[in-house]
Amino acid sequence: MKKGGLRYLVIGAGGTGGAIGSHMARAGHDVTFIARGRHLEAMRENGLIVSRPDCEFLIVPVNAFTAEEYVRRVEASRSLGEDPAPDVIFVCVKGYSIDETIPLIDYAAGADTVVIPILNIFGTGSCIQKRVTHVPVTDGCIYVASEIKEPGHIWMNGTILRVVFGLRKEQRLMRDKAVPLLERVRDDLCSSGIEGILSDSIERDCLRKFSYVSPQGAAGLYYDVPAGAFQKQGEMRDCFAGLVREISDLADAMGIGFGEDIVAANLKIIESLLPDMTTSLQRDVAAGKASEIDGLIYDVVRMGERYGVSMPLYRKISAALKQKLG
Repeated sequence: MKKGGLRYLVIGAGGTGGAIGSHMARAGHDVTFIARGRHLEAMRENGLIVSRPDCEFLIVPVNAFTAEEYVRRVEASRSLGEDPAPDVIFVCVKGYSIDETIPLIDYAAGADTVVIPILNIFGTGSCIQKRVTHVPVTDGCIYVASEIKEPGHIWMNGTILRVVFGLRKEQRLMRDKAVPLLERVRDDLCSSGIEGILSDSIERDCLRKFSYVSPQGAAGLYYDVPAGAFQKQGEMRDCFAGLVREISDLADAMGIGFGEDIVAANLKIIESLLPDMTTSLQRDVAAGKASEIDGLIYDVVRMGERYGVSMPLYRKISAALKQKLG
């Protein structure tokens, strides 16, 4: 492990990666972004603007490249006998982009690199670990309301910015090597105005986050309504609560107890949202873009089958959405 500051590679500069990387860069940490398209062009030309309810700041210059450009830079450095490997790779892409991201992760990671996926899809870390075997791949999740407002501009709808990450139970043999580095990552996050939490039970913490984003995405897409529809008593609110309850049943079957009334906790969250707020899943589907519908909804049904959990609401909504969307 290097004695100096850690080098961070953030793959994906959207609402998640843009929020994490910008705050860390503002705090003086060594951050490189992988981005593409007009967003990358705007970041290079004008810097990265981050707007929050309490402030706005600009990162200039932005160390950002396409995946192809980054690979060429790594090749050039290695040809000179240099070690360009990042200490930490934050994977902040959508679930449907993981397959195309794996080669970059595998190529960029050095012997002492740790990979931290920050996605909505439960179980992403273990899936990446099966394909990137030479370095530790943790699990992780984020609490933030953030999106690309326009190219080069990240808009945060609130001030909450919390990153939770950690090793899974089956990674206990990696702990002696990985934990000291992960503790430094936590400290770097906290020094950047991000609430960094190194979890001792990351499976529980990621499934807890999933128990909110999946039901909201599923019910919002099924009824085609914003958050306000679930703040009122009635069928839609009951559906959201029922979906959360099914995730809770799944957690129990997996041996991951939440230790709290997760339905009440998630209802409290949705009651705090702006009534017109929609999920990124809803926005992507409405725009005809690729979406995380498989990982957020359809895969829940498959998990239920694996663990012998009846999930009637998820089955109903999955069937309806498949018929509607193809």
